[in-house]
Amino acid sequence: MKLYNYWRSSSSYRVRLALHYKQLAYEYVPVSLIKGEQHQEPHRAKSPAGYVPVLEVEERGVIAHVSQSIAIFEYLEERYPERPLLPRSFVQRGHVRALAELVNSGIQPFHNLSTLNHVKSIGGDEKKWAAHFIDQGLAALEKQAKAHAGVFLFGDTFSWADCCLLPQLFGARRFGGNVDAFPLLTRVEQTCLELPFVKAARPEAQPDAQP
Repeated sequence: MKLYNYWRSSSSYRVRLALHYKQLAYEYVPVSLIKGEQHQEPHRAKSPAGYVPVLEVEERGVIAHVSQSIAIFEYLEERYPERPLLPRSFVQRGHVRALAELVNSGIQPFHNLSTLNHVKSIGGDEKKWAAHFIDQGLAALEKQAKAHAGVFLFGDTFSWADCCLLPQLFGARRFGGNVDAFPLLTRVEQTCLELPFVKAARPEAQPDAQP
């Protein structure tokens, strides 16, 4: 199993968390977003959209590439059901997916590198743009999580929602989001950051990490 990813990419960080939580060994293959390697033909052959992460797997002797963090997560959850990242209850699964999707589609795309580059190209302040949507999204996430939060974002078991939360707070700090305004989210984050598998997945622990 290979993971084509970038150390500071939120989506890549989510998948690394899932892999480490499930105790799945993988080969780390760096793709530099700063150098534009995601747009070069070798990577485009694996991800036509030019995104990271991409998970390379072998099933029955056939190599396949799964792109998009949510699709990768669903593959891992179905292929390796041990140490699940979703609850058993269908309703609870829906709640966890809703929290994760709020981050995946409601916050992270606003500070995606291609989005920020376009905002900058038309004369906008890309950091103010990102911070606005980050704070708006985190406020909604804090409110939505309160009904079911425990030790973690949903209950007392680490889940896919936490895999999405940690990279989002990491990104929020990069772009000037007001993270301190969300005590529930930061409490869960601090709990997670003490876990060995989280430490292994952290951006600064990756081989391509930069100062």
